[in-house]
Amino acid sequence: MTSTILRSAVGTVLTVAAVAVCLPASSAAAAPRTATADQATTQTFGRTADAVLTQRTAALLDNRSGRIAELPRKQVRLSARLARAEDAGVSSLRARKKRLADLGEAYTGADTRVTVDSTRLTGRHATVEVTESTTLTYKKIRGDEPATTGFKARHELDFTAVPGGTWELTGIRSRDEGPGAINAPTLRAATVADDGNTMPDAPAAGISRPARPYPRKQQTGGLDYAAMAAYSEKYWRNYNPEYRKFNAAGGDCTNFLSQALKAGGWKTEGGSASDYRKWWYDANHQSDSWVGANEWSWYALNSKRVTSLSNVYQMDVGDVMQMDFDGDGSKDHSMMTTYRSSYGVPYLTYHSTNTYRKSVASIIASYPDSVYYAYRT
Repeated sequence: MTSTILRSAVGTVLTVAAVAVCLPASSAAAAPRTATADQATTQTFGRTADAVLTQRTAALLDNRSGRIAELPRKQVRLSARLARAEDAGVSSLRARKKRLADLGEAYTGADTRVTVDSTRLTGRHATVEVTESTTLTYKKIRGDEPATTGFKARHELDFTAVPGGTWELTGIRSRDEGPGAINAPTLRAATVADDGNTMPDAPAAGISRPARPYPRKQQTGGLDYAAMAAYSEKYWRNYNPEYRKFNAAGGDCTNFLSQALKAGGWKTEGGSASDYRKWWYDANHQSDSWVGANEWSWYALNSKRVTSLSNVYQMDVGDVMQMDFDGDGSKDHSMMTTYRSSYGVPYLTYHSTNTYRKSVASIIASYPDSVYYAYRT
């Protein structure tokens, strides 16, 4: 394992949206099928994580003193979608700072260390795991505040090699459970835009019974819902070796869902990996919408391949349910209905944790405070 440690005294907010970043062509464009990154590449990934995380923390500070953490502009760039998401996240942190001030708390400085724990290169894709250690200095408002507060947080970053020998940072997500760090932004799907357009926002589905019947109409697009269910139930435990696994990269649930939909007749649409209007998988990489729960929802609604259901009990075989565990507006889990009982209870099959025919009632009983989304495919 190759590690790099970067130290930042946070004080000035960066502007992310106009950022550009690049690596030597030998490292990026010609990345081997599976490999570990060299030291220079690892350091570049670490500096990128340091800059993004430092900017988040800076939005919480009461002043603007200290060193600016800069992105390696000649080696990496943020995807347009992620840059807008980070801008929205930083705005949410500034709002959090105001709420903290109303409660009598403020921070005057911060120190961040980012350690690169591991890197994995697969084709044009790099997955980077880092640990952030941040200490914030309390502003003396009442006079009896402790000197500092601190936290350690784990993050996973996705990079994609792009033409010209550069890397594009396309995603960053927490690897921790429980309450988020103080600098963890609040992001809601409706606030993140792509190419100037607001992303489709799925309405939450009801979870009470009885639900108004919503029988499936005859489809003319050649979809085979029985094939979707059969695929899910064949590979729920023994994974299809023709596809990559994403259990260690944030979860395999949406990857598995996409496989089942393709098996049932969904056609792929090629394009930029970060364009939520595209949906595809190849030998070396895949679109964000293939593996990301939010991105899949945006793609599915925008492409009109699904419609939202008003209640989870309306789902039939081949329909999809997603969950937002903590109600923060970001979908956390995707699963497919593979059986429906004569009493109108849908049963879900999914990866992460690998599960076969779990009733929607059982899921709701375990997570009564989650937000649910149901889709007719």
